Amino acid sequence: MNKGRFFAAMAGISLCVVCVSPLFGQQSLVQTSQVQSSPTPGPALEQRHPRYIIQRSDVLMLSFPLSPELNQSVSVQPDGYINLQNTHSVFVQGLTAPEVSEAVKNAYTGILHNPIINVDIQDYQKPFFTVTGQVGKPGQYELRQDITINEAVAVAGGLLPTAKTQILIYHKVGDQWVAAKKFNLKAILNGKNIEEDAHLQPGDMIFIPEKAIFQVRKYIPYSVGTGTYVSY
Repeated sequence: MNKGRFFAAMAGISLCVVCVSPLFGQQSLVQTSQVQSSPTPGPALEQRHPRYIIQRSDVLMLSFPLSPELNQSVSVQPDGYINLQNTHSVFVQGLTAPEVSEAVKNAYTGILHNPIINVDIQDYQKPFFTVTGQVGKPGQYELRQDITINEAVAVAGGLLPTAKTQILIYHKVGDQWVAAKKFNLKAILNGKNIEEDAHLQPGDMIFIPEKAIFQVRKYIPYSVGTGTYVSY
């Protein structure tokens, strides 16, 4: 293989990396988008106490202490923009409140001289977590307070008899990356290593797999009594 073909082949390969975070420890990272020929940035390091990221449909209150006539409440449009009085629209989706303040300040350049702009989030997307798989009530739940993985499973109706105690936790670490971590509930359910019960982050998903024996029984008939066979 010549050098040109070698580098062309390498350009289309997506590399798998390993990341360490305070919540999950060592994790494998899965890219959520399809493999592309152009290189994509890897996951960014997480902050311990990250600022809230502005989303579509959020409502922001913009206060101008030196120009109160410009005080305004704005909604983030489906395209990520907010419409401002007396100036152009500004794209704010994905920004923090301090970053929105700077963006709005730039929008009023030429209209206001060194304005002071305060940004308050009035309405926002409520944090949530998702539990799916072998639980009594799989679904999406609001994350109203600090909650552990074991508590989240209990909120979702608890484990079914068909559930494995070796579960998977998925945590978004970037626009295109999700960290996957195996977590064993068995010791915690038996009252051991309770201090190792990790806390969930907004957007986390818990997946409880089915025991292998129940997966097999769906397709292979087994004997119930003499001469009687039942299949699931």
